Amino acid sequence: MVSVPAFLLRRLYVKGSLRNSATGFEFELKNRLGSGYAYGLWPLIVDGEEVEANETFFEYEGERTAFSDVSREKTFALAMNRSIKIDVTGVTLDDGPRKIGMAFDVPGLGTLRFDFTDIPADG
Repeated sequence: MVSVPAFLLRRLYVKGSLRNSATGFEFELKNRLGSGYAYGLWPLIVDGEEVEANETFFEYEGERTAFSDVSREKTFALAMNRSIKIDVTGVTLDDGPRKIGMAFDVPGLGTLRFDFTDIPADG
């Protein structure tokens, strides 16, 4: 099976987009790697702590979907050169560098993982 290195996947994260929101925190991903989709989204890892998948959402073209709702029938689309907002409810980030980890299941590639570190901007 082909593997995609984490340093390439890290390019999905839009640097400087991490910020606290009224309900938790959010950040953006922008696909600069190639079109595809994921049929499974793993819970986010924030500074070593897992965030419940039903508390994490992605927004794409006005539709909000919980990570826990992603399946082979309802996928997470990664269209080329499009941005996707990730929204986490119930968790706010302290000042200073925060490490966020993501993983997703992609057909033909298996589970892909990456993380990024950024400082939350003022929301």
